[in-house]
Amino acid sequence: MEQAPSEEAIHRGRALVLADLTADGLAGPAEVSLLEQAVSHRRWWSEQWPAGACFVPGLLAQDMQDALLGHHGRWPLCPLCAGAQPHALDVEPELGEDPQWVCGRSGAAVAPLGSLARARR
Repeated sequence: MEQAPSEEAIHRGRALVLADLTADGLAGPAEVSLLEQAVSHRRWWSEQWPAGACFVPGLLAQDMQDALLGHHGRWPLCPLCAGAQPHALDVEPELGEDPQWVCGRSGAAVAPLGSLARARR
């Protein structure tokens, strides 16, 4: 049985965000629980707006940034601005397909969502 496009996007987004959390050592039980809460919310959201399913991965990343801010601090930190005041990467486009992590200060693309491990090397 085929999954609905929104369910595929949710599973894809969850996997991509989990990969990036893992790259930063933040894939513990508390963080995964926060991710599952975000997935649950975005599942409802995508049922209300099926045409927006392609935006779910980037929205999940933004949801995790918001959720982690209170528990962990800014995430993910920019690897490009060494020596500068630590700052989080932005998800761009904010509401669009093929989200990337981007340095908000320089505008430089750091990595596609799900690929932070390569950017950290």
